[in-house]
Amino acid sequence: MEDPKFNALEQKIDTLIELCDKLYHENTLLKSSQSTWLRERAHLREKNEQARSRVEAMIARLKALEHES
Repeated sequence: MEDPKFNALEQKIDTLIELCDKLYHENTLLKSSQSTWLRERAHLREKNEQARSRVEAMIARLKALEHES
């Protein structure tokens, strides 16, 4: 003879285990995405810095040309 309370508790525990598994996998995916976004962000910052340096160098050359004239 089975106890209905025990069966209900067992079902709730199974549901919690499934939820924990789902959340674990979701968290793993989110961490992977975050890592990818952080790498991309660092790359874009580096490209932005390079572009800024090139623009500053061009401005400096233009100013030097202006003073030579």
